[in-house]
Amino acid sequence: MEWKKLQNGSDIRGIALDGTAGERVNLTADATATIARAFVKWLQARTPSGPVSIAVGMDSRLSGPALKQAFIAGATAAGAHVRDCGMASTPAMFMSTVDPSDPATAGVMITASHLPWNRNGLKFFTRNGGLDKADIAVILSMAETEPLTDAPTRGTVSTHNLMETYCRQLMDYIRQGVQATDYDHPLKGMKIVVDAGNGAGGFFAGKVLEPLGADTWGSQFLEPDGTFPNHVPNPENREAMQSVCQAVMKSHADLGIIFDTDVDRSAIVDSSGQPINRNALIALIAAVILREHPGTTIVTDSVTSDGLAAFISEAGGKHHRYMRGYKNVINEAVRLNNNGQESWLAIETSGHAALRENYFLDDGAFLVAKLLVEAARLNAQGNTLASLIAQLRMPAENREIRFTIATEDFKNYGQKVLAQLTASVNGQADYELVEPNYEGVRVRCLAADECGWFLLRLSLHDPVMVLNIESDVAGGTQRIENKLRTMLSAFTKLQS
Repeated sequence: MEWKKLQNGSDIRGIALDGTAGERVNLTADATATIARAFVKWLQARTPSGPVSIAVGMDSRLSGPALKQAFIAGATAAGAHVRDCGMASTPAMFMSTVDPSDPATAGVMITASHLPWNRNGLKFFTRNGGLDKADIAVILSMAETEPLTDAPTRGTVSTHNLMETYCRQLMDYIRQGVQATDYDHPLKGMKIVVDAGNGAGGFFAGKVLEPLGADTWGSQFLEPDGTFPNHVPNPENREAMQSVCQAVMKSHADLGIIFDTDVDRSAIVDSSGQPINRNALIALIAAVILREHPGTTIVTDSVTSDGLAAFISEAGGKHHRYMRGYKNVINEAVRLNNNGQESWLAIETSGHAALRENYFLDDGAFLVAKLLVEAARLNAQGNTLASLIAQLRMPAENREIRFTIATEDFKNYGQKVLAQLTASVNGQADYELVEPNYEGVRVRCLAADECGWFLLRLSLHDPVMVLNIESDVAGGTQRIENKLRTMLSAFTKLQS
């Protein structure tokens, strides 16, 4: 068993089901039970007194029930008391640890986010937030090397309807935020389409929006189905976004909402069927946050556009462009706040959005709830969310190219590529290195026929280098790509 291969940053992910050529199952029931035992031991070392309790939920993946039962078996054998939350969302599992009436010691979500149907994984939470990469490494090391014996007394198992509590919290937040004349139905008169992609997010239509008065006719793929028969539940997926955009147009809805499988990411669609995701979604929530907290710092990942930076600056905010990885972005916002630099929003272009008012939890449903408060306010004025980002400058072109590094020592090779690129850029009159820069090499392209930027970075986990290019002129991205390929032509192990 290669335990280290189960780590994916701050999560555990693996292949849970047979059926895909060349992919061998490594996240088995036995492995999951062992990980559960190790996690209990890890928790016990950090829990000064009293028994350990763990809330466990899952998304709609086919392997979810078996892995959940395996985790419960391992955790209870180690002496933990388990709360079986059934079908749930990742944000709800964190919220189980801060429930003022009866907080769990930890929450665990069995999910692999948007990955293919045969994958699964685990996300871990304590009341301090999601575990970090170093924590996962320790737990997997314990699973591999330490004796994990049964506790003298086996833990108990109880069933909890966590999602009912979570939905009630979301509804209360929207009601209090809108303060409508019909207080209980602040979304009355609004038609809102939800696309859950057959993941775990279908609850949002019937258990949040409809009780608040919204008309959700036209919503689609709300039923959990781990084969994901309609499209991948992923706001970054082109087919998924086209599907929800078409649903909005077909039903003449005021707004569309799409979630990923475990509801920690989301995006929206305006009434004209235009997607509001990536840079546009960041601009939208930033506009709301900056009205509430003027001058605050917005922390984003490294691939955000120059147009977004200008939008945040013009709205009176500070843009702190950091690294890819939702935990990196969140941890950076927390660090800034601890150092006295106010930051109320940490957000990735992938749709991971974490707000200071919500424990810096990347919660797709909470992000939507906050935007719905704004949408209801604007709707009462005869306006829409899209009006908030009318001044956002979008590039004429953008593209992403992924280069495979065909060598085992890919990290060192990638660093050599970046070092050479830096030297080459310094010799180009119309190229300018962007500083400060926290990941890869970011360059402004000043020539009139390019007029844009590019970022070349090394993937966090894989033998891949990712190139993002934007240009404000037609044909600019191709010209930038051509010049960059010439600069890197000596690196023959860099393949696309």
